[in-house]
Amino acid sequence: MKTKLLAASLLALITATTTQALAAAAPAPMKIVDRIAGPDGGWDYANFDPVHRRLYVAHGAAVTAIDVDTGKVTPALVAAQHAHIALPLPGGDELLVTNGANDTATLVDALTGAVRATVSTGQNPDAALFDPASGLAFVMNGRSGDITLIDTKAAKAVGAIPVGGKLEFGATDGQGRVFVNVEDKNEIAVIDTAARKVVAHWAMAGCEEPSGLAYVADDHLLIAACANGKAEVVSSTSGTVVASLAVGEEPDAAFYDAQRHLAYVPSGGDGTLSVIAVRGPTDVAVIGKMATKPGARTGALDPVTGRVYLPSADYAPPAQPGGRRVAKSGTFAVLVLGR
Repeated sequence: MKTKLLAASLLALITATTTQALAAAAPAPMKIVDRIAGPDGGWDYANFDPVHRRLYVAHGAAVTAIDVDTGKVTPALVAAQHAHIALPLPGGDELLVTNGANDTATLVDALTGAVRATVSTGQNPDAALFDPASGLAFVMNGRSGDITLIDTKAAKAVGAIPVGGKLEFGATDGQGRVFVNVEDKNEIAVIDTAARKVVAHWAMAGCEEPSGLAYVADDHLLIAACANGKAEVVSSTSGTVVASLAVGEEPDAAFYDAQRHLAYVPSGGDGTLSVIAVRGPTDVAVIGKMATKPGARTGALDPVTGRVYLPSADYAPPAQPGGRRVAKSGTFAVLVLGR
């Protein structure tokens, strides 16, 4: 009897200790801690600048800059032609802004907005990234289905890589591979940056219209946000889908907090933010989903504080069933989520 009681007590102690450890390891739930008002207008990607601690929002006809520590808003840092992204470049001195309406990318001073150069791209330049292995910026052209390579120091295009399809967001492993979501083919294209060519097409059967893409360096994973409310977790070495996660409706971005081992997928269709824990190459799971606002579909992360920034607005009902929602005047704001 004593042996059984001792075993039961030991089991209870182990269970309690394990439960306490798991509770301590789980991050506290996030909540909206602030709202930063900004100018009206449509928007696309948001990017965080860790050097100047500013958030840049590609805001249609301009790039909006927000000092996240003071809340100061610069409504139009630089004029743009249907801006899709304002990408901070290494060193923090400049941004690369893609202009979908006139097929160019501009290199601008990150603090003053002064334009140093305008570079021609393919048709409808959308997302962009800087690849440290090649030292080049990769601009994904949504309509022409190719990637424009830009030497940002020389301020000129130095080549193009044909991919095919409607290109969306990309990610780099920093070791000679760039990965790009191909929205109309439900796949990830793999680019060899030294050879400047596509070396693989990885199909994602459970993913419709992939847009956002995050790279998890420690575990060699890619997390693709899919329009059908899924996040596909893909091995960046083999292309194997290791997990298919349920997230919110109509996500348009995915980003990763390497310090806290958490990925985020904002979904504009139902106004939620999915929090994904990455515990290993095959251990990835959604651990939380919080309400944000419908339309809050892109965002960025402050790697120091762990706060998440989501551009948003209030919407009027569509004029007709199935029509496009229109943001109400004076309602644009960046939601700040923290713990």
